[in-house]
Order: sequence, then C-alpha cells, then structure tokens
Amino acid sequence: MEYVLVTQGLSKRYRDFKALDSLTMHVPKGSIYGFVGRNGAGKTTLIRLICGLQAPTSGTYALYGVDSGQRDIARVRRRMGAVVETPSIYLDLTAEDNLREQFRVLGVPSDGGIPELLKLVGLEDTGKKKARNFSLGMKQRLGIAVALAGDPDFLVLDEPVNGLDPQGIIDIRELILKLNRERRITVLISSHILDELSRLATHYGFIDSGRMVKELSARELEAACRKCMRVEVTDTRALARVLDGMGAEYKILSDGQADVFAQVNISQLSRALDAEGCELLSAQERDESLESYFVNLVGGASHD
Repeated sequence: MEYVLVTQGLSKRYRDFKALDSLTMHVPKGSIYGFVGRNGAGKTTLIRLICGLQAPTSGTYALYGVDSGQRDIARVRRRMGAVVETPSIYLDLTAEDNLREQFRVLGVPSDGGIPELLKLVGLEDTGKKKARNFSLGMKQRLGIAVALAGDPDFLVLDEPVNGLDPQGIIDIRELILKLNRERRITVLISSHILDELSRLATHYGFIDSGRMVKELSARELEAACRKCMRVEVTDTRALARVLDGMGAEYKILSDGQADVFAQVNISQLSRALDAEGCELLSAQERDESLESYFVNLVGGASHD
C-alpha cells in the first residue's frame, strides 16, 4: 500500500509535558483518514509538525516517501494544503482577494483559477462581501479554498466542523467527499465529533496521551464494533443482577436503559427479570458506535 504520510516514533516534548510519545501512523494515499483523540491528546501537535510549523523532539516522518530530515521535504510539503486550528484568512478582504493574496504568497499565477475555486467551495456569489461578515461555515470553506490554492493532493484539516451549525457541517462534509472522490485528494481530518467523522472516514487512527492506540480501516472498524442489544427495563439494578448471574457483559446507560454485549435469549431474560420483579419493556439490536468503540479502546470517560 502506498502512503502519503508515515511517522516513526515521532515525539514532541514541551519542557515536562510530552505532547507526542513515539507516535507511529500511516495515512494511505487516496484515503480520508480520521484522526481521533480527546482534546489534548496530541492531534494538533502532529499536524503542526508535519506542516513544518514546529520541529519534533525525536523520531521522523515522511511525506510521499521523503524523510523529514531531507532537503527535499520543503518541496514535497508544497503538495500539502492545511487548515490548522482556525482558517488563515484576511477578514478585511473579500473571498476573491483572499485567494488572490494566497496565490501571490505561493508565487504562482492564478490564471483564472479563482472563480473555479470559489465555485468549488460554494462561495462564488459572495462578491464584495468581506470575510469578517461571513458565517463561521463560510469562513471555514474559504479557509479550505485558501489551502487548495496551491493545487495540493494532500489536505490536512484540524477540527473542520467544530462550532458549525447542522447545515454548515453538511456543507463541509459534502465538500470533503467531493475533493476526495473527484479530485483524488487524500484528506487527514482530526475531529472530536465522531458521529460526523464516521460518515466520512475510510481509515482511522486512535490517539491517546500522544500515543497511537490503534490504526484500522473503516471496514475493519465495522467488523470490530461489537453488536449489542439495547434493552429498556423498569429497574436496571435488577437487570444488572440478572446479567451478572448470566456472566454477560453490559453497560448501564440510565435508570431504564442498558446495552448488553452478549447473545441473550430474550424469553429467558424476560423470565429472569420477572422473578426479580422487573419488567422488560423493549429490546433492540444495535451496532456499537464509533464513540463507544473509542471510549472502550482508550478507557475512561468520553472526550469533550
């Protein structure tokens, strides 16, 4: 398999704090790679390192097979576009002028490419409206357009839907899918909105405390996510006693709901609950969500 980005034992230390701890990851060419972790897990640090904004304390990374220590890394990095933390846009300029300025910074002629880029991100009708008057979603799409100005084939997005309303989230999702499918752009997305990420990603990397916990494809994740039965009862304490007696794994969700991670005979469960003075109200098969998988993988409470 061909990889756009590979890191080997990548570490970054800030005095006594280790933001990245021997991180090893592989981003396949053509993928949408979901980089998953709690806030403070090291996602943005990794992005800043590969963009050349900071230097690693130890370890290496390679872009398109060029090692970070080689002279050619600066040239290869021009194949990347990135939106790190917040969109890099000039608030007092229009969308068109923002792109014109980015082309100038890159030292390449726009050659009429600006209208095409604006149309691609859905900002072709903004005219003379300044970026400061854009909605948050429009600013994010302009930031992506700026990142695309150099015609990259690797796009890095740090929390691209954070703070957006539902329509803004849909707009960004559709744009990312279009860039990946039609323009064959490899995309690395860090996000804590896991439900949204599950609609996009073809591959995942789960990071915790600066370390890579697991990498897998969306297909492998689907196979790994356990089936469970969501049950609704009148007394989850009685349910817990019954399931403990059966040796079944479960998770109490509320006073009336629980997820059971085992093949359970419903009739048998209902009779056992009845003997405990508890009524089984409903039972429904479910797949484990990406968020549940993440929490079970790294342990502890969910991220913010």
